[in-house]
Amino acid sequence: MKRKTKVTMNDIARAAGVSQATVSLVLNQSRNIKLSDDTRQRVINVATELGYDRLPAVHAPRNQEEIALLVSSMQSFDPFIDAISQAREAAWRNETLLTVYDYGDDIELALNIIRQLEKRNCIGIILASPVTTLVDMTAFQDCTRIPLVLLNQRDPGSPLLPSFIPDDYANAFQVTKHLIACGATRIAHITGESWMEASRQRLAGYRAALQQAGLACDDSLVRQTNWQFSESFTATTSLLELAERPDAIFCASDWLAIGCYQALAVNGVRIPQDMLLAGYDDQKISEQLTPPLTSIQLPYSELGRLAVEYLCNQEDAATHVTLAGRLKVRASSLV
Repeated sequence: MKRKTKVTMNDIARAAGVSQATVSLVLNQSRNIKLSDDTRQRVINVATELGYDRLPAVHAPRNQEEIALLVSSMQSFDPFIDAISQAREAAWRNETLLTVYDYGDDIELALNIIRQLEKRNCIGIILASPVTTLVDMTAFQDCTRIPLVLLNQRDPGSPLLPSFIPDDYANAFQVTKHLIACGATRIAHITGESWMEASRQRLAGYRAALQQAGLACDDSLVRQTNWQFSESFTATTSLLELAERPDAIFCASDWLAIGCYQALAVNGVRIPQDMLLAGYDDQKISEQLTPPLTSIQLPYSELGRLAVEYLCNQEDAATHVTLAGRLKVRASSLV
């Protein structure tokens, strides 16, 4: 598909002598921020002169362009909500609506939704998973002429299908490297179920960081769970029973870290004085724990935005975007 050549908001901002944010506010008809009528009119005039073809009236509901996001089994507390939020805002900035469907892992329902979308002015479909995973897209092959991209999942068997995912390997490497820099030499890892790509990548990143630092990869320090904090409690207790205890624990999710906190408290182990601790995915509770939990903020906001912009720009390259997150260092790992 041929890429669009179009005037951007930055082009309009430079010509009008205003910021890109001001142009966005004017073209999206925002009234929350007070702008003078002269400024609004100048932006619209410049946009018209430059040939910007999507002026404010495009948000009228009739024949509105749409991007559909189909997600499996969304949980309201999940950090993946950030991806949906940014995808919606990116669609709005591109004068397009984002509609969200939860198809609950029912492929037939997803295919039926896609058939309905073909009757509307849908310019792209995002197939998303709240959990980073590998998928088999065989059922979706040739199901529609509408461009498809994957968000938070990828299909190794479909290399031409664009995907946007977080880099679990690099993120786990980053957390482990931080704990090593803080002085830890025996770092335990409490992970999730091994069938999950996210679990395997986080375990691999943890091991790679240990190897790079010249530390032994001791399998006795790895505990697998089913992501329940009750299992994390048990896993932490078993780590404390080792003849040589770990001096740091890396939990593969903040949810697992809750059970870890409880087990350490019951056994009189202080965080961070006696045990450094880090989590993963930076859920809101991480800042509310005592002490606050060091964690990785996943790049869901950026990934959701990039997936929408890829479709809005009518890209045709087989893009595979993998982004590392941001380490949020808090008191649980600082002595």
